[in-house]
Amino acid sequence: MKSPLPGLVLAFLGAAGSRADVAFAPLFTDHAVLQQGKVVPVWGRADPQEHVSVTFRGQTVGATTGPDGRWVVLLGALPASADGADLVAAGRKTRVVRSDVVVGEVWLCSGQSNMEFTVDDPRHPAFRLQDAKAEVAAAQFPLIRQFEVGRQVANAPTEDASGAWTPCAPGTVGAFSAVGYFFARDLHRRLNVPVGLIASTWGGTPIEAWLSPWALGGDPAFAPVRGRWERMPPDDPHKRSWEPAGLFNAMVNPVLPYALRGVLWYQGETNAVRAGEYHALFSTMITAWRAHFGQGDLPFYWVQLANYQDPHDPSGVSWAYLREAQAQALDLPATGMAVTVDIGDAKNIHPRNKQEVGRRLALVAKAKAYGITGDYSGPVFLAAERSGAGMLVRFRYAEGGLTAAEKPLQSFEIAGADRKFHPATAVIAGDTVLVQSPAVRDPVAVRYAWSDNPEANLYSGAGLPAVPFRSDNW
Repeated sequence: MKSPLPGLVLAFLGAAGSRADVAFAPLFTDHAVLQQGKVVPVWGRADPQEHVSVTFRGQTVGATTGPDGRWVVLLGALPASADGADLVAAGRKTRVVRSDVVVGEVWLCSGQSNMEFTVDDPRHPAFRLQDAKAEVAAAQFPLIRQFEVGRQVANAPTEDASGAWTPCAPGTVGAFSAVGYFFARDLHRRLNVPVGLIASTWGGTPIEAWLSPWALGGDPAFAPVRGRWERMPPDDPHKRSWEPAGLFNAMVNPVLPYALRGVLWYQGETNAVRAGEYHALFSTMITAWRAHFGQGDLPFYWVQLANYQDPHDPSGVSWAYLREAQAQALDLPATGMAVTVDIGDAKNIHPRNKQEVGRRLALVAKAKAYGITGDYSGPVFLAAERSGAGMLVRFRYAEGGLTAAEKPLQSFEIAGADRKFHPATAVIAGDTVLVQSPAVRDPVAVRYAWSDNPEANLYSGAGLPAVPFRSDNW
């Protein structure tokens, strides 16, 4: 995959826009969080041929703008700091100050409505967080901060994101991404450093809207994506936000090249009807975002879809195939997945227990991004073999044993050579599960939680849910 960065630099430095003596890009506001331990790009606008000096925590770095009036400087790696300091940009005539800027961990939170789902925001009446009032009252974490990228769509990469950094407090946390907030709260308590969230979300949007034009154009197999969108009626309410690359252009490209620790992603519900496309699109998006940010293999962690009885899915299994496509992306380096198939709501596509979603994502981050020892994955299918009249299933991440919550194991099925699956009984035997059914005397395949809304109650000894799986490829 050829690097897209030269094109992105031109998009970033190209359009002249409005000019001023010195101005920071919109991401650099009061209360900003900068990433520790990495080179930190800082950028903005000024008059053409203006020399701009940026000062922060003892560093001063300068740059001279070209005819387009754009400038960018690179601060050297910074240690974490909870004491707010001034970030200053100075030119010949003006000096611009951003106050209370801290240094810690920065995560980009993106996706559709379940990432957009807020702690308690009246703008989103469909979102009803579990224990919202108590969570708001307890939200005294001024070193957790969020930048909410304003909703925009563009048919070409744009440069500026609207928004501002907001410290967490009872009066402000309501507008925070709930998944992002609970993730950040867990990290902040464990790492004892500031945590910044850049929330770039739009409910009901497909993954193709979040891919860059370069990524979509790089594979001929993606041609039907644009064709399908072009055939949508002009008055379709989704026409605007579903434009391929439209949200990347307006809501991700303007974040480039902000220094990050990683990305959190919660999306897929809208693509379940076309689950067969998702693996290629998702893997391409991860790879492309990493190339665009230019920070190596940025950690990329996501939420596997929760259980939900989708009334628009007559097959009853589209979500299972979408979950499988999400799990397949774990083949990419520096990736991780939080399984939520046990904490959804059959009648609500927006499950309310976002506290547990954030906690499970934080377990992944602590283990994989920060090297903190601890369990972060439930059982993952390893192999299935014939055992008498049943199938014996083996797992990775089952060293602490397996458990069934509240009742005997549910949602196991087996099939014979006729490929017809039948409900089966399943019994835990140490770190394995024996699956049998009187309807299948010669089983050859086994599935677990393979439906939109399964009753999934297989857990690791640490209480983390098993990843839904199938041993067949039918």
